[in-house]
Amino acid sequence: MPLAKRGSSLDTEPVINITPLIDVVFVILIAFIIIAPLLEKEQVHLAQAGINHESISINSQSPIQIHVREDNTLLLNGIVVSSEDLASELIKTRQLYPQARPQVFHDKQAHFGTYQRLKNCLEQTGFEEMDIVLAPS
Repeated sequence: MPLAKRGSSLDTEPVINITPLIDVVFVILIAFIIIAPLLEKEQVHLAQAGINHESISINSQSPIQIHVREDNTLLLNGIVVSSEDLASELIKTRQLYPQARPQVFHDKQAHFGTYQRLKNCLEQTGFEEMDIVLAPS
């Protein structure tokens, strides 16, 4: 059994050519850069900094007011509504006030999941927009 000589193929490490991998990564990156602005995403438009807060008016007499309390209970126009009954109550309210935009008062201690369920329920019952009213801290 002959010993392997120095410099033979047994001592060299295999070479991996990663040039095609880098090319593929760049193609995917360019695709994301082109496609990302075209994707529709939900947006929350906030007031610009420096705006005089007295000029921003909230219609406190909106016929649809939804309060989410700290314990995640829901109030629809001052009446406690369960999560299961919310959709049917919103449908009735929408029939009474078809052009109204609901105002949502969400307690900062309430769960975000409660807000998400409320938002989904509003969308399912036909409301396209809602006002989120934040109390100043």
